[in-house]
Amino acid sequence: MLSYRHAFHAGNHADVLKHAVQSLILEALGTKDKGFCYIDTHAGAGGYALSHEWTQKKAEYLGGIGLLWQQRQDWPELADYFAAIEAMNDGGRLDYYPGSPKVAAHFQRPQDRLVLMELHNNEVDNLRQNMRRSEVAIHHRDGFEGLVALLPPTPRRGLVLIDPPYELKEDYHKVADSLAKAYRRWPIGIYAIWYPLLAKQVDRSDALKKALARSGFERILCAELSVSPQADDFGMHGSGMVVLNPPWKLGEQLAGLLPRLAQRLGQDGQGSWMLEERS
Repeated sequence: MLSYRHAFHAGNHADVLKHAVQSLILEALGTKDKGFCYIDTHAGAGGYALSHEWTQKKAEYLGGIGLLWQQRQDWPELADYFAAIEAMNDGGRLDYYPGSPKVAAHFQRPQDRLVLMELHNNEVDNLRQNMRRSEVAIHHRDGFEGLVALLPPTPRRGLVLIDPPYELKEDYHKVADSLAKAYRRWPIGIYAIWYPLLAKQVDRSDALKKALARSGFERILCAELSVSPQADDFGMHGSGMVVLNPPWKLGEQLAGLLPRLAQRLGQDGQGSWMLEERS
């Protein structure tokens, strides 16, 4: 359970989707002066050096943020997402990539609160180093347990990001179970859940989405981005985000964004996307 290290995948196509959706939600929360609370259940290291040997092993960022970085002026709807990346780099270079905590920190105002959870011993140490600011609360604990324990938060408006590694199939059940409990404690919160799209023999995304639809939330948005066709036996071809209680206009924003991301990040022209909204 504690073997996963996100540095191997930092900045890949899944990170682009996850952090783009995260940025659009936080941008919406920031339009009101009233503070918000951001809760991250699986915070990881907070930020990543793209020159690190782990990141360079597969260099997945080259097929993700690397394909957008030099043309970022062509993506005005993601200006804040790119600004979060620029804040970690000098002179327009792409040497570092932010994890979701660093993305959230870009949007944080004095009245906003960030709560980060990470269970991995080494990763939580890296997280503390990368997020050395008094306005951030860091918890060395299991994110599923911690989420329910910390709800409802103060301030009472905000976003929860849930993106476990799903190395164990039990994670899918834990996500759905945690959201059902979260609904009872904080039904007005926005919850964004990331999940992988895997090969046919091992993909559990449909079951997860059905379970989340039963968690109690009436308004549900689901966005998926694939960069290659689905294999039969092995590999991740894309990822998705389920947003419970999505902010106004998020679906409209993603309807314009996803086709362009699929075209730009799709391998050999085989990118695809899906967007569903229920209210």
